[in-house]
Amino acid sequence: MLEAATELLRNEAHADAMSLESAAQVAGVTRATVYNQFGSRRGLLEAVFDERAKKGGLFRVATAMAHADPLEALHQVIAIFCDFWSSDPAIGRLNATASRDAEFALAIAERNERRRKVMGAIVGRLYRAGRVREKARKDLVDMLFAFTSWAMFDQLHRGDRDAGAVCALIVSASDAAVAAAAPRR
Repeated sequence: MLEAATELLRNEAHADAMSLESAAQVAGVTRATVYNQFGSRRGLLEAVFDERAKKGGLFRVATAMAHADPLEALHQVIAIFCDFWSSDPAIGRLNATASRDAEFALAIAERNERRRKVMGAIVGRLYRAGRVREKARKDLVDMLFAFTSWAMFDQLHRGDRDAGAVCALIVSASDAAVAAAAPRR
C-alpha cells in the first residue's frame, strides 16, 4: 500500500489526486483495507513520508549530530539532506504538491520544522563553542534551514549540476554564513 501511494506521488498526473481510494486501487486492495491500516489520507501521507525518510537515509542525521565538531556535523547533515533530496522523484512531487494541497502543505511544514530544529541544535553548539554571536543565532538558523531545503536543492540541481556539485555549493554557502555569524574581532 505504501509503494502504491508512493507510485501515485511519483507520477505528476496522479500526485494531486492521491487518496485512500487511489492508493487502494493501485495496491489491489479495498479502500477499507487502506483505511484500517492508516486511518486517513493524512495517516497514509505520514507513512509515505516515514518510508521515504527511511529509504532516503535520514536516520543518519543522529550519527552526524554526534560529531564532536559542530561544523563537521553541519557538513554531514547537509550531505545527508542532499542525498535524501536526490534519492527519489517522489520527494520532489511531495514538495510540489504541497503548494496545491493544504493537507500536504501542513504535513511537509511539520517535517521541515524537524530540520529547523537540527539546524538550531548545530547553531547552539557553534554558539557555545564561541563560533557564533548571540545576535546572529536566529538568522544563521534561518539561513541554514533555507540552504538545506528541497527548494534550494531543486533550484541548484536544475541544469548541469549533479547532486554532488549542489552539495558542495550548499556546504560553501553554509560555511560563509557561519563565518559571517562569527564574533567580530
